[in-house]
Amino acid sequence: MHFEQIEWQGIGAWIRYPDGYEEGKRYPVILTLHGAGGRELPLENVLNHTFFEKVNKLSDFPFVSIAPHCNENSWFDMFERLKQFVLTTLSQPFCDAERFYLMGASMGGYATWQLAMSMPECFAAIVPICGGGMSWNGARLANVPVWAFHGALDTTVHVEESEWIVARINKNGGNAKLTVYPENAHDSWSDTFANPEVYAWMLSHRNQNEKKLIDIYNNVKDYG
Repeated sequence: MHFEQIEWQGIGAWIRYPDGYEEGKRYPVILTLHGAGGRELPLENVLNHTFFEKVNKLSDFPFVSIAPHCNENSWFDMFERLKQFVLTTLSQPFCDAERFYLMGASMGGYATWQLAMSMPECFAAIVPICGGGMSWNGARLANVPVWAFHGALDTTVHVEESEWIVARINKNGGNAKLTVYPENAHDSWSDTFANPEVYAWMLSHRNQNEKKLIDIYNNVKDYG
């Protein structure tokens, strides 16, 4: 494996290339979004993210992994740039667009939910970890496989945040599941990043949906 520092759409990031990486070959790609603890730190510190720590210990990890850096107060303060970052990633010669995956923890979990709701056509599957968001809009993810994770003892972001969105996705015909760690507080990312089953699950999904969007709650008199 080796790492490269890049900047796309004004966002600095680190790319981790797998062992045996070959120029001109397309790879599955994971975009991983860090939590609030990584904000505004030097870009070099992103290399210390738990994601890299855990996947570096996994054997036969086939993904090109990209970790952008939040250089504002939250991912939502730079959300339009983040969306353009997604499109730039998809245009890279190493990116297999049918195997483009999204995961994030805490603040990055919130951004994972919202980014997927905003651009559901882009992702083959998503893994939101201890995040939350607009559960009422879960129908937008009816065509995106979801495996969410949360700690039952989390008092920073309560587990109900994940439960509500997963339930709403499935109510609208989606394919979402939630794993709750019964003894974990806010840190549900360490166990998730270290779990090879998560990455095998990702690889079992390819994005062939194109843009099949479901929007509900369109009546302004009833929903504002």
